Amino acid sequence: MNDVGFDLTQHFVPGLPEPTPRFGGFPPYNFIGGHNDPVQIPSEALAEAAARVLRREGSKLAMYNLAQGPQGYAGLRDFVALKLSGHRGIACTRDDVLITSGSGQGIDLVARLLVQPGDTVVMEEFTYGGALTKFRKMGLNVAGAKLDEHGIRMDALEAQLAALQAQGKTPKFIYTIPTIQNPTGSVLPLERRHQLIALSKRFGVPIFEDECYADLTWATEAPPALYALDPSCVIHIGSFSKSLAPALRVGYAVAGWPVLSRMLSCKSDGGTGALDQMVIAEYFSAHFDDHITHLNGVLAGKLAAMQEAVAAEFGTAAEPWTPRGGIFLWFRLPDSVDVRKLVKPAADAGIAFNPGPEWAVDGEAAKSHLRLCFAMPSVEVIREGVAAFAKVCREQTGIPAISRNVQH
Repeated sequence: MNDVGFDLTQHFVPGLPEPTPRFGGFPPYNFIGGHNDPVQIPSEALAEAAARVLRREGSKLAMYNLAQGPQGYAGLRDFVALKLSGHRGIACTRDDVLITSGSGQGIDLVARLLVQPGDTVVMEEFTYGGALTKFRKMGLNVAGAKLDEHGIRMDALEAQLAALQAQGKTPKFIYTIPTIQNPTGSVLPLERRHQLIALSKRFGVPIFEDECYADLTWATEAPPALYALDPSCVIHIGSFSKSLAPALRVGYAVAGWPVLSRMLSCKSDGGTGALDQMVIAEYFSAHFDDHITHLNGVLAGKLAAMQEAVAAEFGTAAEPWTPRGGIFLWFRLPDSVDVRKLVKPAADAGIAFNPGPEWAVDGEAAKSHLRLCFAMPSVEVIREGVAAFAKVCREQTGIPAISRNVQH
């Protein structure tokens, strides 16, 4: 029984985030987050995989980390090493792999190793909002690296690092998403990857490579991972959230033992969920290539539907990037539109979207940008939702003045 008149909230420490509202369900047109398509979750195959692995190894659940050490389930680490060798050019073994509780924990652990409040880091000018928020809450200074349709512009990055050096500053790392960049969907070409590594060594700045979306590549063949080209200056992380299921909170980090051993000393969660690891290893060891090929085909169709809908509903008012894979479409509206002012009216109409400033180092400069996730909704919902969003935008801003060849 609670004591009447006692308010625990008065004892909270200062500086906490704003309270989270109660979850009321997804809106009809949900274009936010990194959700997957519920239809594409291989539920029956996962159930069969769970049954097999539990019958074979379930007794190991009696021990922390399945009695296999804190790096994670050996079967999953073996699969990660095999996948990275076959798909990302990374030569590694299970000993080079640390299983994490999602890629978010990987970001936390790498940051714990390399930065302190007041340090400077470099991120792409448009980047993963979760990492950007984490780094800023840690008191870091974030410098935005210029992007074009192929990723980081190396000429601009070189000038930026030189300018920081002239100020007596050496960034603690360059955080990059080179393969299916979030939110733009670009793939950094091989020549630029070599140039990035050269700049890393020249200026003494490590590279923090996030390949959360690298499995979802279909419009081009991705070059080898940065870690594959030179593991001496790169820490690599990835995830199964987008290739299988985000509710299975499983990711991984790849680095040499001097790095992994320190990450392990900072990983204080008692181990990533063992059953999740076991099921993923059991299923993907037999079905990864088939699953990814099918999933990418579905996602390519959804992207095409969203691109067509945005073109039809917004016309020339929208300037979209062309993603090479992944689950997001990033585009820009005219400078007169501040998408932050559309969040509430869109929500009132049952639409959720990610405003660009949340995914940009310079939020004000990105006020006309937005990100739409096309992975979860059906093609029909994508078309209806984009039309509904265009209607909200037109009512609030007068843009687009023309949609589907109709003057409004």
